[in-house]
Amino acid sequence: MAEDSVLLREGLVRLLSENGFDVVAAVGDAETFLAAVAQHAPDMVLTDVRMPPTFTDEGVRAALVVREQYPDVAVVVLSQYVEENYASELLAGRAKGVGYLLKDRVADVADFVEAMQRVASGGTALDPEVVSQLFARARRADPLSTLTPREHDVLRLMAEGRSNSGIAAAMFVTEGAVEKHVSNLFTKLDLPQAGDDHRRVLAVLRYLEHVD
Repeated sequence: MAEDSVLLREGLVRLLSENGFDVVAAVGDAETFLAAVAQHAPDMVLTDVRMPPTFTDEGVRAALVVREQYPDVAVVVLSQYVEENYASELLAGRAKGVGYLLKDRVADVADFVEAMQRVASGGTALDPEVVSQLFARARRADPLSTLTPREHDVLRLMAEGRSNSGIAAAMFVTEGAVEKHVSNLFTKLDLPQAGDDHRRVLAVLRYLEHVD
């Protein structure tokens, strides 16, 4: 375990020990933490995000090192905040044996212990706030996720080179309905105000970037 706050660290050691976990090392900085992992070869590690000396991201970077160098070791990050980039990186590749929990949830001992047990068994435990922020991040990263099914169909047909009248015929709707869908597409994809022909090209390029 790596946690720079002595009180929290000792509290977590006691809590985990009383619930069936064998805590083989509890340290206060990332360097000592990685040395302890190499020495003890634990089944699972628990680390804070911000630790000495800079109190920025030493702990979570150490967690990523463990994920890479010791793939069989389960990893739980305990943080005050959701660090979206690191949370995504922790889950990248293999979303098992990993947890990202917020410190204010530790007050619910039963939930915390259950989450630790789940990760130790190869499962995943993510704080609801982490899930919410990662989902929002994914939506921001993929503008196509904001489109309705009908708008997806219009964009797909647009990518095939069809005009509004051609799209209307393919979808069995009026040309006016297609024009409305196209206008919504331009807005949702945040395309600049310009000639519609230019925006159609940009919309198709955006589509091709995000669709296999």
